Amino acid sequence: MRAGLGPRRTVSALAVGLAASTALTLFTAPAGTRTEAPAVPAVTTTARAEAPAVIPSPAVAAGPSSIGPGVVTETAGAGLCTAGLVLTAGDRTFLAQAAHCGGTGDETETDGCTSAAVPLGTPVTVRGTDRTVTGTLAWSSWNTMQARGETDPDTCAYNDLALVELPADAAPAVGAAVPFFGGPTGVRTEPLPAGAPVFGLANPPDATGARAVAARGGVVAGDVGGGWGHAVYTMEPGVAGESGSPLLDAGGRAVGVLSSLSSTADRPSIEYTDLGRALDYAARTDGPPGLAPASGPGFTATPPGVDPRSLATPAGPGIAAG
Repeated sequence: MRAGLGPRRTVSALAVGLAASTALTLFTAPAGTRTEAPAVPAVTTTARAEAPAVIPSPAVAAGPSSIGPGVVTETAGAGLCTAGLVLTAGDRTFLAQAAHCGGTGDETETDGCTSAAVPLGTPVTVRGTDRTVTGTLAWSSWNTMQARGETDPDTCAYNDLALVELPADAAPAVGAAVPFFGGPTGVRTEPLPAGAPVFGLANPPDATGARAVAARGGVVAGDVGGGWGHAVYTMEPGVAGESGSPLLDAGGRAVGVLSSLSSTADRPSIEYTDLGRALDYAARTDGPPGLAPASGPGFTATPPGVDPRSLATPAGPGIAAG
């Protein structure tokens, strides 16, 4: 129904027939004979269709909390990773992680269109700062690409996003803030030029294997995979277990999800899946409707209490756009 027209009025066929019959009877009745017209059934109207109820997005605290970006996730039967951003869709809340965190092959199997992976519904342990909850693998670009028969090599190599759905009772412990920096303030959709400063998280293990998230600065070396990914130089190389962690630009907008560790001409680099492209792919296929990152607090590139040397960015050769 078009807006502004109101309910459409309908008259039953029976009512039309009786009205015509009444008119004919009144016309042919003998003079002096009073003929009572039969009652015409009341005109009926169709009921206005009620719009389906809109399920509001759950309220996610903007500030830091026990569960959010930077916490450890462990997918049953697969690997240990670092959580990316908090996202919502209707009344559902998710943590982002890399799709390859659900991979069951060896570390060289990085093609999301052919590599083995755990099924959707697999339990994912989420180790918050003061509590541990069990989430569920709800969506994965790898599973979707394999189900759809995706063949584009850049998409297969760099579309590396998965969603871990958090249980409803964990909601009070969820916060959207990226540790140290704040944000995200949105999702970056325009190109990211070489030389641009970016900000992310490190999560290396200590001697006991425990992990403590730390701030990391970097500089963009260039695009890879035809824009599906971004290569980033950092002073310290990334390590296994940091996959999935978020990357922000100088305005606090979300840029990517840590996907792989790579090498360029003279130094190692970290490659991030472009988050805008990954979210668009989810929206165009079978991702949760209305999926969007939860907003964090204000962003700062110089977080208090963080040694500026940990945010230093190296100089290095650019990478030709792939």
